[in-house]
Amino acid sequence: MNATDFAVLSNIAGPARSFSVKSLGAMLLLAIMWGLSIPITKLGLETIPPLTLTAMRFLVAVPLFLFLAAGRLRVPWQAVPSIIALGVMGITLGNVAQSFGVQGTSASVGTIMSATIPIIIVIFAALRLKQPVAGRQWIGLLTAFGGIALVAVGSGSGVDDLSRTTVAGVAWMLLSAVAIAFYYIWSAELTEKYGTLPVAAWNSVAGLVAILPLAGWEMSHEPVQITMQAVWATVYLGAMVTVAGLLLWLYLLRVVPARVAASVQYLQPVFGIAAASFLFGDQLGLMFAAGVVLILGGLALAVANKRPAPEEAVAHE
Repeated sequence: MNATDFAVLSNIAGPARSFSVKSLGAMLLLAIMWGLSIPITKLGLETIPPLTLTAMRFLVAVPLFLFLAAGRLRVPWQAVPSIIALGVMGITLGNVAQSFGVQGTSASVGTIMSATIPIIIVIFAALRLKQPVAGRQWIGLLTAFGGIALVAVGSGSGVDDLSRTTVAGVAWMLLSAVAIAFYYIWSAELTEKYGTLPVAAWNSVAGLVAILPLAGWEMSHEPVQITMQAVWATVYLGAMVTVAGLLLWLYLLRVVPARVAASVQYLQPVFGIAAASFLFGDQLGLMFAAGVVLILGGLALAVANKRPAPEEAVAHE
């Protein structure tokens, strides 16, 4: 999971709180941690195929979640089917689709595509939680998806296989965004009832159990090289992006207004694209730049509240 993931589900933020240098530093750190997630995933995919990389990521995250939730893991039996389904949706489908998407896009394109998750959350919130969508938010949605079209074709020519963007890669990234957005809407309901860490721990376990057979099949059909680069990428994704990112996000929601914490989503692509350009030499043409402007502008319109009252926000990994 990455930076835009929690940005719109901000109802848990409660009343506005003071903004300090410490909270500013936490926001900057989170934007860097989550912004680097797509380029780091790209590094891991150089020697490890997508299903296996996702399984390894959660082999790191699950023990950490279980440790942090120790003593609070009991949930009612009636919650188990929903938590299992949530894990399969968000982890097995959402993260696997993201890995395939990152494999089929440049790191820069993948970073920008992942920034559409809050936009899709707005749509699902309107459908499932019956939250109204203002006219300018619909304009933002349409603008952002127009930007996706430009980004998808604007990665430039002459790039190598590692940095090439394909239609299939864009489709996988969109599927991932839809699955993860639905995961966050659903998880908001479950965590309100049963607590964040118990739900996060058990749905991570469920997602890992579901993906392990697929990863085993993939390892028997695809070459896998466990290099130090792959190990560090896996540890970063599991420990920093998935676990530490969640804890830091929850801290921010306690100390700053939700609308301030949500501004992390605007910094993520900056760090992600900068890292992608440095690590992979991604070619950022004019069409790509125009697409980025449209997506971020559309995102700003789509997630904007008419007023800062926390009760209007959508109640997120």
